[in-house]
Amino acid sequence: MSQNDTVERILHAATILFAERGFAETSLRTITGMAGVNLAAVNYHFGSKKELIQAVFYRFLSPYCRELDVKLDALAQRSDGGETEAEEVLHCMLKTLLETTEEIHEDPQIFMRLLTLAYTQSQDHLRHYLRATFSKTHARTINLVRNVCPDVDAVEFYWRIYFMLGAGVFTLSSFDSIRAILNADYKQDTDMLTAIDMMVPPIARMLTSPKAIVSAQPLTDLTHAKEE
Repeated sequence: MSQNDTVERILHAATILFAERGFAETSLRTITGMAGVNLAAVNYHFGSKKELIQAVFYRFLSPYCRELDVKLDALAQRSDGGETEAEEVLHCMLKTLLETTEEIHEDPQIFMRLLTLAYTQSQDHLRHYLRATFSKTHARTINLVRNVCPDVDAVEFYWRIYFMLGAGVFTLSSFDSIRAILNADYKQDTDMLTAIDMMVPPIARMLTSPKAIVSAQPLTDLTHAKEE
């Protein structure tokens, strides 16, 4: 087995097991057992479990960011300096995800589960690594999205980004289950690309909708009003 084959087997096994069990719950011995290699191979190629976790994300995000930058460049040329539509940016992001996961022979659902774990489990090292390694593409994408809702303040924009991620990550990470329910209840089927085409317009409208109206009435006043 070549070194490249060994690395790929370890990364594939780690990808599957981390997505299924979580980072802390998955031991290196479990990964090496699935990959059919010895523990020394993980230490040799990656150094530590933290570096293996980072390598799993790099395997997805390096080709993803590279291809996304190409698509965003083409989008900028088509807009000829004008404002880029939110739907165009979102389509670029999501369809590039499908292309990237196909390129590395992994399931996009698995990557979305890993992305959820990056935020829900204690992996500060991973978040620092991702910011340091992919900050340029991340900032570019966020700025493009920000430009479609310039009147929304920073806090509301922050939450809108996570509302968008929540919709996208939940839908794609659970796609097989959601699709199975659709098949069982409605005797209809939808592939992932069609689901993305349906998901993008409402997410885009959420991003571009007017600033939410927040009542200035103090919570204590509302409580007293109910009591009266």
